Amino acid sequence: MGRLLSPLLRGKTYTRLLHLWVPMLVVSVWMFVAPERPWVPALALVPVGLVPAVRRGEGVQAQLLLTPDEREPGFSVAPSATWRDRLRTVLWLEVRMAFGVVTAFACVWLPVAVVELVRSARGGAGAGVPGLPALGAHWWSALLTPLPLLVLYALVVALGEAATSLARRLLGPSAAERLAALESRTEQLLERNRIARELHDSIGHALTVAVVQAGAARAAGDPAFTDRALGAIEETGRAALEDLERVLGVLREAERPLSRRPTLAEADRLLHSARASGAEIDAEVTGPLERVPGPVSREGYRILQESLTNVLRHAGPVPVRVRVGVADGVLRLEVRNRLSGPVPGPGRGSGLRGIRERAALLGGRASTGPDAGDWQVHAELPAELTQSR
Repeated sequence: MGRLLSPLLRGKTYTRLLHLWVPMLVVSVWMFVAPERPWVPALALVPVGLVPAVRRGEGVQAQLLLTPDEREPGFSVAPSATWRDRLRTVLWLEVRMAFGVVTAFACVWLPVAVVELVRSARGGAGAGVPGLPALGAHWWSALLTPLPLLVLYALVVALGEAATSLARRLLGPSAAERLAALESRTEQLLERNRIARELHDSIGHALTVAVVQAGAARAAGDPAFTDRALGAIEETGRAALEDLERVLGVLREAERPLSRRPTLAEADRLLHSARASGAEIDAEVTGPLERVPGPVSREGYRILQESLTNVLRHAGPVPVRVRVGVADGVLRLEVRNRLSGPVPGPGRGSGLRGIRERAALLGGRASTGPDAGDWQVHAELPAELTQSR
C-alpha cells in the first residue's frame, strides 16, 4: 500500500500534472473561439513543431516538469538540427496535446462522478454523469465513491510516466548529439589521464631525485658533496615547479600549446640529474633527435624520465645503461640496470603502465621487466623525421 500511495508524496507527480495541463489551456481557448473545428489545434502543431527553437523549449519544459529531481534526464536542449529532429518534435507535440486532453477530461469528469455517487448514496437524484445514465437512490453508491478518485490518481500517474518515457525517446539527443557528447567525454578522460601521467612522471621524478640526493648528502658527511647535492635539489625543484605550473595552466586554459613541454633535446638535463643523485650513467645518444616529431619527442622524454625515476626509486644509485637513437623511422629508447632486489610483479605500478600507454598511443610499443639479471625498459616509437631547419 505504501508503494502505491508514494507518488502522492512526490513533487514530480504534481509537476507532471502541470505539464499535462499546459496544452489543454491552448485547446480550451480554441474551443471558445471555434468549437465547431476542434481539429485545428492539432493541425497547427505541425508547422509549430518544425521551428528549430521549439525543440529546445520543449526540452527545457520536460526537464523542469517531467524530471525535476534528475540531474541528467536525457532530454536535448538544443534546437532541431535535422529534419528527423523536427519530425520527432511534431510527433511529441501531438502526443503531448492528446495526453493533455485526456487528463483534462478526466480531471473534470471523474470528480463529477464522485458528486453523483454521493448524491445517490444520500437518496437524492442528480443530473447524472455526462455520457452515462442518471443514478437513482442506492445505498451502495457510497461504496463506489472512492473509485473515481482512485482512477483519476492512477491515470495521472500513468500518463505522467508515459509522457516522461515518450519525451526521452522523442526529445532525447539525436545520434549525432550522442556521438558528439561521447567524443567530448572521451577527450576529457584522455586529457585527465594525460595530466595524471604528466604529474606522475615530472613531479614524481623530481621528488625521487630530491629524496635520493638528500639521503646521500646526509650519509656522506662531506660539506662539498652536501653543497653539490643541495644545488642539484634546488635545480630539480625549479624544474618540477615549472612542470607543475605548465600542467596547472592546461587545467585553466581551454587550449595550451604543447611546445613548452620538454623533448628529447633536453635529455641531458635528465641524465645530469640522475648523475647528481649518484647513478653511474652510461649514455649513448645517436641520430638527429632534433628532427623527431614533437609529439614523439615529448613522449620519449617522459618515458626516459620515468625509467630513470624507477631506477633511482627502486635500485638507488647504481650503474645505468641508457641508449637513445633514431634510425629507419623508429625512435628506440633503452634503460637497463642491474637488479638489486626482488623483481616487481607484472603490471605493478602506474609508472610502468604509463610507459606502455604512452607508446601505444603513438602506435609504438614498450616492454618493461627483468632480462638476464637486469631490469630493462625498452620502447620503440614511430618517428618519421621532419625536415631540418
